[in-house]
Amino acid sequence: MMIEVITGPMYSGKSDELIRRLTRAHIGKKKVLAVKPEIDNRYSDFEIVSHAGAKIAAQPISKGDICLLERISNYFDVIGIDEAQFCSDEIVFQAQAMSSNGKLVIIAGLDMTCFLTPFGPMGSLLAVADRVQKLTAVCHRCGEEASLTQRVIDGKVAHFDSDKEILVGGMESYEARCHDCFERPLSA
Repeated sequence: MMIEVITGPMYSGKSDELIRRLTRAHIGKKKVLAVKPEIDNRYSDFEIVSHAGAKIAAQPISKGDICLLERISNYFDVIGIDEAQFCSDEIVFQAQAMSSNGKLVIIAGLDMTCFLTPFGPMGSLLAVADRVQKLTAVCHRCGEEASLTQRVIDGKVAHFDSDKEILVGGMESYEARCHDCFERPLSA
């Protein structure tokens, strides 16, 4: 049927939008499956929870379980996947297979890391998507429109060489930034 991708920086409302769409599908009598990578347990192990507090029941999946999605999706009409940047590249093939089998696949995730590189499989998901919605946030520094995510450690910009790419976190670790306020991570 279709692959839709919701993307943007931290705090842009990606999870809120995914929850909204899945809730509407449920109201429309569609069978809905929501999944999220098990690594994202910031707010709940068994729910997708937005920073604003919206939530929906979800099945946590490991990177190795991604290949099971197509099989379990046979019982559902709409499959929602949150935080897809934490999934393996297999998610791209699974999304295409589910879509080919008549499923609406709605995927939310960060498009870029805080080091301005494509995040996990998101670049490929954006390429195969039938529809893309790129959201923006409010810059934590100046209040303008923000399309980038800045990692901060103890109030300072994270270094490119010394800090791992994946760090699940919230306001204590990340800020939304506009292009003018974004500080390029330097080598340690």
